[in-house]
Amino acid sequence: MPTRRSVIRTLAAPLIGQSRPQRPNFLFLIGDDHAGYALGADGDPLALTPNLDRLAAEGTRFSRAYCNSPVCTPSRQSFLTGRMPHSAGVTRLPTRLSEDQPTLAIQLKKAGYRTGVIGKMHFNQPSRPGLHGFDDPMLEQDVTKAWNAASVKRKPEAGIRTKPPWRPFKDPARIWLNAEKLPYPRYDEEMRGTFIARRAAEYLAAHRGEPFALWVSFGEPHSPFDFPIEDRDLIQASKYRVPRVGPEDAWQIPLIFRDLSPEDKQGIAAAYYTSVHCLDRNAGRVLGALRQNGLDENTLVVYLGDNGYCLGHHGRFEKHSCYEPAIRCPLLMRWPGRIRRGVVTDFAEFADVAPTVLDLLGGEPLPVRHGRSLRPYLEGRKPSAPRDHVFAEYLENEEACIRTAKWKLIFCTGRRRRGDGYETDNPTPGRYLRLYDLERDPGEFTDVAATNPRVAGQLQGLMLDRFRKTHPEAAQEPPAGGVETALEFYLRPRDD
Repeated sequence: MPTRRSVIRTLAAPLIGQSRPQRPNFLFLIGDDHAGYALGADGDPLALTPNLDRLAAEGTRFSRAYCNSPVCTPSRQSFLTGRMPHSAGVTRLPTRLSEDQPTLAIQLKKAGYRTGVIGKMHFNQPSRPGLHGFDDPMLEQDVTKAWNAASVKRKPEAGIRTKPPWRPFKDPARIWLNAEKLPYPRYDEEMRGTFIARRAAEYLAAHRGEPFALWVSFGEPHSPFDFPIEDRDLIQASKYRVPRVGPEDAWQIPLIFRDLSPEDKQGIAAAYYTSVHCLDRNAGRVLGALRQNGLDENTLVVYLGDNGYCLGHHGRFEKHSCYEPAIRCPLLMRWPGRIRRGVVTDFAEFADVAPTVLDLLGGEPLPVRHGRSLRPYLEGRKPSAPRDHVFAEYLENEEACIRTAKWKLIFCTGRRRRGDGYETDNPTPGRYLRLYDLERDPGEFTDVAATNPRVAGQLQGLMLDRFRKTHPEAAQEPPAGGVETALEFYLRPRDD
C-alpha cells in the first residue's frame, strides 16, 4: 500500500520536477463581494454554486482565507501587489494604485506571458495597454460601453416586474438592496456577466497558442445583486434565516439599515444568493471554454471573492468592518495533476496569492512581499511556519483586526467620521477595542477584553508588529505614548 509520503511525492512530482512542453497558463477568476460562507463546498445549503464546487473538488480549497481589507479597491490592489493595503498606498475605495507599484501582472509579463483583464478591477482610471502590466485591458468602463452598445434582442415579457436603476443611499435600503428580489431587466444571454464570460472565452481561443495570464472579474454578487429574469424564482426568501442581532449591536448598526423588516432582510438574502448563482454560472462558462480549447490541463486557475459580506450579521448588509463574514472569503486553486486535491484549514491571507502564483509559474518574485507562498499546501506538505493569525484593516473607519484560531481583536481609533455612508448613532465614539473568544462565541457578540487583558495586550502588540514591518512610514512612529497611540498613528489613512 502506498504511504502518505509516496502519494504526496507522486502528486508533487509533475509540479516540481518534470519538464512540460509549454509554459503553463494562468486564469484568475474574481467574484465581487462573494463571502466565504456563500459556497456549496463550504457547507452552505442555500448556495447554488455547482461550478465553483467542482473547481474546489478538483483542486485545493482554502477554508480559512481572509482578505486584507473588507472593501473592493484596497483588497484588489493588495492581492495584485502582494502588499498590505497601507503599503500599496490604497486603503480607500476611490484611490488609484500608483503606476510605479510592481504587480503580479507585471511580473508575469516579464516572464513571457500575454496578460489580459476583462471586467472590474477598481483601478479608478481609464484603461490603456500596459496599465499595471496588462497588455489587453478591458476594464469595467470598457465592458459597460461595449455591453450597452449591443442591441437588446429580447425584452422582458409583459407582466414581469424588474428592478429599478441602482441608486444606493438615495433610495431606501430595501430598494437598492433588492429586498423584493427583482431580476435585472434582461435574460441570461444578454446579462453583463454573460457578456464578460463570452469575451473571456474569445480571449482564450485567440491566445491558446501562447502562454497567457487572464484575469476575469465579475460584478456579481455585489449589490444590487443582479440576476437574469430566468432566475427570479430560483430561491425562496422564506428559506433564509435572518441572523440574530444582539443588544450589543444596537449602537453600531448603520442608520440606513434600521428600518429593514425581517421580510426585507430575507428578500435581500435571497437576491444575494441568486446573484451568487449567476456568478457561478458565468464562472462555469469560462471554465468550460478553457476545457473546449484544450487548455484546462495546463492552466493554473485561481478563484477568489475580493472581500466578504455581512448579510444581516450584526444588523449590517455590507462589508466595511472586521466581522468574520466581511473578511473570510473563498479561495480556490486548481492545476490538474500538478497540485493536490483537498481542503486546507490553516490560515491564508490574500497577500499570499501573488507570491503563490509566481512561485508556481516560475515568475520573478515581487520586490516587496508581505505574503508567503502557499505552494507547500498545494504539494501536500505542511509549511515550516504556518500562519498563526491573519490581519485585516479598514482604514476608512481607522480600524484593524487580528484573528487567531481562538481570538479576534478589533481595534478602532473611533475618531474618524467615516465617508462610506454607513454612519451610526455615534459617528465618532472614541478609541475602543473588542476581544472575542471565537471558540465560545463564533458570532462575535460578547466583548471579553476586560476579563482577558493579557490576551488583548498580546494581540495589540501583534497588530503593531504587523504595521511596523510593513508600513512605509514606520520610521516616523511617535517615540512615546504606548501601543495604542502607535496603533492610532498607523490606522490613519494616507490616501485621503
